[in-house]
Amino acid sequence: MNENSEKIKKAIEPLRQQIINHKVYSVMNDLDDLKVFMQHHVFAVWDFMSLLKSLQNNLTCTSVPWFPKGSADTRYLINEIVVGEESDVDSFGNRKSHFELYLDAMHQCGANTSQIEKFVSVLQETGDLKSSYLISETPEAAQQFVDFTFDIIGSKKDYLQAAIFTFGREDLIPGMFHAIINDIHESLPERVSNFKYYLERHIEVDGDHHSHLALEMTANLCGDNEAFWQEAEEATILSLQKRIELWDGVYDAIVSQKVLG
Repeated sequence: MNENSEKIKKAIEPLRQQIINHKVYSVMNDLDDLKVFMQHHVFAVWDFMSLLKSLQNNLTCTSVPWFPKGSADTRYLINEIVVGEESDVDSFGNRKSHFELYLDAMHQCGANTSQIEKFVSVLQETGDLKSSYLISETPEAAQQFVDFTFDIIGSKKDYLQAAIFTFGREDLIPGMFHAIINDIHESLPERVSNFKYYLERHIEVDGDHHSHLALEMTANLCGDNEAFWQEAEEATILSLQKRIELWDGVYDAIVSQKVLG
């Protein structure tokens, strides 16, 4: 890892620790709590895919006629990540994106998918985020998270997109969360086996192979430009703050459900 990447990792470590040790995990005890978590988190899974495809559009030629675009090394890195994220395999060997794997997990555990499905459907028809939020009744914390991601996409700065993709999304699932899922799986394997598989694939694919590819991609895009690296650090810090705010929203929703229940 190069010196600038190490500098970003050092700068964001306190925020990473806040996320890993977030209070949301202390109130997640059962399947109902997991459903609330998933109904918020699925929006982050979806916008991760949008960020990924924006990077592919920026860094490779995705139109016809084809012309070579950018560095072949960078094209390879993003295309390799896209293959794994957009066409992975489920536990039965069927090709699916990680977003579709997540929806399968939601369906299996009984989480409500109507908001994310309506959101995607309306957005596909209108191309307008705000009306899609309104019609689907997207949770406020999820809206703010997605808005930030699309602000970065709208900046047209591929090095910023790569930075939040690389440093803002990697290695943020704590062992405590895995322990919670394993406990639920012991008593209700038929309800959470898909989600357990999703988490395991996330660690295996995203947390290892893809994280190394993404680091190299970000280093290629920022190069020796100190201003790019400084912007990348600032954007990454903001992205992690948005993740904390999303988890705050999930925490509030779970606590409210417990009070009402």
